[in-house]
Amino acid sequence: MDKSFEELDYCATPLGELILRRRKIPMLENEIVHEIILNGEFLMSSLFHAVEEALADLGLAAVVVPEDGLLDVIVGGLGLGYTAAAALRHPNVRSLHVVDFLEPVIRWHKQGMVPLGKGLTADPRTHYVEGDFFALAADPERGFFSDTLGARFHAVLLDIDHTPQHWLNPRHAAFYSVEGLQTLRRHLHPGGVFAMWSDESPDAEFCARLREVFTSVEAHVVSFSNPIRGGESTGTVYVAVNPTE
Repeated sequence: MDKSFEELDYCATPLGELILRRRKIPMLENEIVHEIILNGEFLMSSLFHAVEEALADLGLAAVVVPEDGLLDVIVGGLGLGYTAAAALRHPNVRSLHVVDFLEPVIRWHKQGMVPLGKGLTADPRTHYVEGDFFALAADPERGFFSDTLGARFHAVLLDIDHTPQHWLNPRHAAFYSVEGLQTLRRHLHPGGVFAMWSDESPDAEFCARLREVFTSVEAHVVSFSNPIRGGESTGTVYVAVNPTE
């Protein structure tokens, strides 16, 4: 039976009620859309992913590429996989570790319950890490995964909180301070990049904090068509480059 609305999964998580659903949108000629909802708040829709893809493209384009040309990348926040998939389209990405706090989100990808899941999981460069990105970022000696303690990366691409001021959890606030960003820097190779997605216009105060820590900082405004509201919407991708020395 052809269903116009399906709840594919429901889970109680430490962050609240998590739902994966799929629905058709009549006003868009019954386009099928996947959505992730946490505590009644939309986290991700497959209808909008231009800024998530730009996060990978703009972030990786700014990396000072090492002599061997190969990049090791961390993605904070799996969602529907658009940032991770965009990163894997760069042939010089050697490894991609995707950190997500919510086990169901990783399971959805491994089981092919979301459109990009099978492709991400099948790519040998992809490694899923179930964990708290912010706790791992605060511990450079341990690193983001236990196989290689203190490993450094050429890019850390973050898509978890809505903005630097609007967090999914108040505990994340310390990450966006100067001290938190200085700690994050220790996960990066010289010339590596920290890039971050935001759902709002550039935040001047956050840019100022980034400039205290990184060599160069850009806040890219990314526009995309919004067929639901009409016209265009925008998001921001912050790109900060680690000093080369």
